[in-house]
Amino acid sequence: MPARLSGAGALDTWRATPPAARALLAGTFVNRLGGFLQVFAILYMADRGFSDTQAAFALGAYGAGSIGGMLVGGWLSDLLGGRRTIVVSMACTAGLLLGVYYLGPYPAKIVLIALTGAVGQAYRPASASMLSDLVPPERRLMVFAMNRLAVNLGATALPLAGVALASVSYGLLFWGEALAAISYAVIAGVALPRRPASVPAPGPASSPGAGAETSPELAAAPALGPAAPPARGRTMLGDRPYLLFLAALLLHSVVYVQYLSTLPLAIRDHHMPVVVYAVLISVNGVFVITCELLVTRLVQGRPPRLAILGGMALTGLGMTLYAPPWGVAGMIVATLVWTLGEMAGAPSMYFAYPAQAGRGGHQGRYLGAANAMFGLANSLGPILGVAAWTAFGDGVWLLCGVTTVAAMTLARHGVHAGAGADRLDRGLVS
Repeated sequence: MPARLSGAGALDTWRATPPAARALLAGTFVNRLGGFLQVFAILYMADRGFSDTQAAFALGAYGAGSIGGMLVGGWLSDLLGGRRTIVVSMACTAGLLLGVYYLGPYPAKIVLIALTGAVGQAYRPASASMLSDLVPPERRLMVFAMNRLAVNLGATALPLAGVALASVSYGLLFWGEALAAISYAVIAGVALPRRPASVPAPGPASSPGAGAETSPELAAAPALGPAAPPARGRTMLGDRPYLLFLAALLLHSVVYVQYLSTLPLAIRDHHMPVVVYAVLISVNGVFVITCELLVTRLVQGRPPRLAILGGMALTGLGMTLYAPPWGVAGMIVATLVWTLGEMAGAPSMYFAYPAQAGRGGHQGRYLGAANAMFGLANSLGPILGVAAWTAFGDGVWLLCGVTTVAAMTLARHGVHAGAGADRLDRGLVS
């Protein structure tokens, strides 16, 4: 591996990251820190006197809106640009949040919660697309890992901040999240360029000042080498390899989210204390926050297909290791294995590879579709996992292994053939 890639650690990358990209990372952290609605929706609805079923339906409406929002957000990012999409998304989210709190009728709340999920998630593909445009190809994977770190840090602090605010008033939760959204909108409006210049690619193809007049969507194209065909004129629905990759991503994500639904049931039915589940979740969170940037430093520079397949394999293996009756120690080992898979593969499969595959005017749509697969898995995964646990018991973990093999098979064909992946690999390490 070239020394300039193998030595590109988090600090080196941060120093080399332009101020606009740093602003995006800061805005992502602030916005995630204020993401109270999704976490406290059920408690808030119950506090307002609605039934458990009505509260659960409200959370489902938020999830459904989020899936559509990421798809539409990707399209808007390509059409309007990332800066405008983020500003509009965050400003509208603030208004919708206050509407959810102050409007009393249940139907109105459900509609506004669904709209909040949609509008509030529309920024994600726009933010990822802009990050891809603002940093050079050899730094992108590390920057996307930093983006995940910002999300995870915000998510870690969010419950504590939410409990503190809710103990005073649920109104503070909604005003706090609205303030976080407005803060991100201000950061985006002030710190982000209207049309970021493309980053010159390494190698002889780049020249001083190259790309200054190029549209931001074409920023990644030089990294793929002159032989890579432009994506302009090609629609995502006509990109069969990428559709295979999306199918693989959906299957993989369904396996991944089983730690949220099936794992707690397994711990309960095996007569283990609830604290075991808390320990496993804490193990995952601590290692992701403290080690993901280190793992990304080792992964960057390798072919994206290797990172994606390796991440899927480790995730599936970790879930399968829950099947044997190895006790708490075995479950901790299994958690460490799939956590390593998450750290190794997630920055590539959800961000870096979709951004490269959608070069030439479709980055936002490609990124939005990839993130929508994770959102869809969050909705389908718990339902499928609980049904499989009821039917097969610990056999569900073996089913996770089989599903992972299917996901890897699809990814092997989709990533290998899609968007000139071999040329992409050479471009990243040239």
